[in-house]
Amino acid sequence: MDHDGHRAHSTLDLDRHARMGHPEVVYGEGKSAAHICDALTAIHGHSGFAFATRVDGEKAAFLQSSLTPAPEYNPVARVLHLGAPPAPRGLIGVVSAGTSDEFVAAEVAIVARLLGNEVLKIVDVGVAGLHRVLGRTDELRACSVIVVVAGMDGALPSVVGGLVGLPIVAVPTSVGYGTGLGGIAALLAMLNSCAPGIAVVNIDNGFGAAYAASRINHTVHPNVPR
Repeated sequence: MDHDGHRAHSTLDLDRHARMGHPEVVYGEGKSAAHICDALTAIHGHSGFAFATRVDGEKAAFLQSSLTPAPEYNPVARVLHLGAPPAPRGLIGVVSAGTSDEFVAAEVAIVARLLGNEVLKIVDVGVAGLHRVLGRTDELRACSVIVVVAGMDGALPSVVGGLVGLPIVAVPTSVGYGTGLGGIAALLAMLNSCAPGIAVVNIDNGFGAAYAASRINHTVHPNVPR
């Protein structure tokens, strides 16, 4: 233990909640279950709420048996949380092109909810059947910001960007055949979109997209004390 009572393997940013409005989020990939457990315990003890991303099933089982209260776990999104998230405000749309993109879309949706946002999730509406997303346009226009998740040719953000006058965060996924290059083709397509105003995050970065969308949404719907 160091002089603050934290484990020597981590230097936690416990002031982040006061600065940013949300506690530090633990990135679980590359960390042992014990290290994640220590970090979540400290953050939860300080803020009353904590969560971790990219937690595999084996680590999640250890954490659910070790932490009190027992955390909730979404195995598709690989997100685990304990404590009550902030009350939701505003609406974020999460749109995915195909069922194979669900592992990223689920991370976006879960993280957005944990950051205190209502979420409208629309799945499997890629450009191969364009009528599917066209039929949801009115629902999309009711959102404050939209996150669009797509692999393969990465075309869906451009389509949505041409349908609604809202901020759009695009997430390329690593889904696709050989020349998709693990999501690079989708990333380049999104970066070169002819639909103006689309912001693009890294490949498979559902967490980053959800965080950016949450900031936009909470700017539109500030937390006004009653």
